[in-house]
Amino acid sequence: MGKPRVIYWFRTDLRLHDSPALHAALDLDPAVLWPIFTWDPHYVYRVKGGLNRWQYLLDCQTDLSESIRKLNSKSKLFVLREAPQTLFPKLFKAWGVTHLVFEKDTDAYARERDRVVAALANKAGVQVITRYGRTLWDSDEVVAKHGGKPTMSITQLQAAGRKVGEIPRPIPAPKHLPDPGDMPINFSQEKPDTEPDLNATHRSKTDKTYSNIAGPKGDFAIATLEELGFSTQATTPHRGGETIALKKLEEIFSDEEYAATFQKPKTSPAAFEPQSTTLMSPMLHFGALSPRLFYWRAQDLVEKYGKGASTPPESLTGQLLFRDMYFAAQAAIGAPFVQTLNNAHCRFIPWHLPSKVEATDLGNVAISGEYHVDSPQAEEWFLRWKAGVTGFPFVDALMRQLCAEGWIHHLGRHMVACFLTRGGCYVHWERGADVFEEWLIDHEPACNAGNWQWLSCTAFYSQYYRCYSPVAFGQKWDRRGEFIRKWIPELKDLDEKFIYEPWKANKAALDKAGVRIEGDGLHGSKNGSYPTPIFNFGERRGVCMAAMKRAYAIGLHGDDDRVKDGTWKELFQEAGETEMEGLDGSDDDGKHADDAGYEGDARGRGSKHGRSHSTRVKDGPMDKYAKKLKI
Repeated sequence: MGKPRVIYWFRTDLRLHDSPALHAALDLDPAVLWPIFTWDPHYVYRVKGGLNRWQYLLDCQTDLSESIRKLNSKSKLFVLREAPQTLFPKLFKAWGVTHLVFEKDTDAYARERDRVVAALANKAGVQVITRYGRTLWDSDEVVAKHGGKPTMSITQLQAAGRKVGEIPRPIPAPKHLPDPGDMPINFSQEKPDTEPDLNATHRSKTDKTYSNIAGPKGDFAIATLEELGFSTQATTPHRGGETIALKKLEEIFSDEEYAATFQKPKTSPAAFEPQSTTLMSPMLHFGALSPRLFYWRAQDLVEKYGKGASTPPESLTGQLLFRDMYFAAQAAIGAPFVQTLNNAHCRFIPWHLPSKVEATDLGNVAISGEYHVDSPQAEEWFLRWKAGVTGFPFVDALMRQLCAEGWIHHLGRHMVACFLTRGGCYVHWERGADVFEEWLIDHEPACNAGNWQWLSCTAFYSQYYRCYSPVAFGQKWDRRGEFIRKWIPELKDLDEKFIYEPWKANKAALDKAGVRIEGDGLHGSKNGSYPTPIFNFGERRGVCMAAMKRAYAIGLHGDDDRVKDGTWKELFQEAGETEMEGLDGSDDDGKHADDAGYEGDARGRGSKHGRSHSTRVKDGPMDKYAKKLKI
């Protein structure tokens, strides 16, 4: 028997350093190694993605291909255009493949796809080898050590992780790669079904993604935005790729004090050029940076730094632990994790604009981007939130930055998520998650769904009476409103006294700034105008908190039969509106809006209300952990 003939299937592991799966492939001492990437139609058409994330992915692929070529001038990242489920059986036969190697995934679709591919490989006599590499620990092992349950807090993750064992040290990148073998494609290409195309709004040119299995020139080249049907260019200033990731990593740890004492809650969401955090999350998502390398660089520095170093969950290592927590929770719950329906760990709240549902092989799932308009008012609020024209400048500035750059600071994400859900609009968190899915360059399904559940107080966190103020929270970080002036040029000359509340400005101040406060920002907006606020925040906060209190008292979750058959409506109707009384909530600057470690009284409301809140609401897993923190 000759030496192995190995396909290495790159997916969300677009790097050479610390790649356990690639290391396993090379341990086979293969005669030939094909590094390939396949354009999976599911991600091309069924998952929302804006131009910024597409460009970031292409950046990562291009950089990886160049790095492979440096190790072997005959090789590169060979990109094929066909669904892996139909492509691989043909490759196995045409190329004489003996082994297929890839990194494990935790996303529900990817796991099912990989199961199908592995079965096809087994039928063809091809051995499949997988290794984990997207997370610090293998998520499946974490779940097993946690009794098959999802990790709903960092403490649960750490306890399960200790049972799994120490986080492995990173392994070096290979110094050489074997030659690729011949790559005949003398077989027919199976074209995918392109409908529905969730990214159709971004495609203004003919979609040529699957015109040729080896690309327009037949050379297995990296795709271009034009080939994918996109005519406009990405607007994000952030670029992807392993080379950039490793360079940025060195820059971060060259400032030992910053890296060792990093505390994420103390970083500013209003900082720009440069931002106040590492911005490594998109690198981690596409696998251009190993989470284990990042972890051990941070952990080794903390041990060296000693007294004064930060600790989880605020530290750099804490951010990686949060990521693992969400991945393991998703691995345990499966497809329902990214939605309310059938999710036993997600509270049911009768939000406005609920998702439409369809039956699939993965069960009943929320249809991405499709929802019922139960309230025209809520629909308008949602559309204005997405467009960055709510009339609350700090919210609007964050949403405009997100749309343009594909990234906003995590506290900014908290602000806009709270505002859309329990802090004003009372719109379903799945609507916000849809927008983030489309616009974020670092969109990670597990983290996106987990964070939206956290901020909407439907899972992970329960203190819904802690609410971000769209005025005070921004003022805490940026009193003069420089962040607002950058992203809302309509207000760039407005006096700082009114920059967060322009509706309070008198005519003289508005005339001096050359701006009018009028309209809704969606219909016929004029130059020099900024919209009126969508609502009175104080009033809406009270309405939302009363509704949250009622929902918590009823106590339904996404897997409850009454949620599935619609009889939940009777329970809420019977509850009446008496639950609206007696829960005013806190109106602080947002410092404690998702920090259960805060034990002070609600500002301006008296200690009675602050105390009654803590006794009425049962703590969630992360609430119990946060109370131990000295922050």
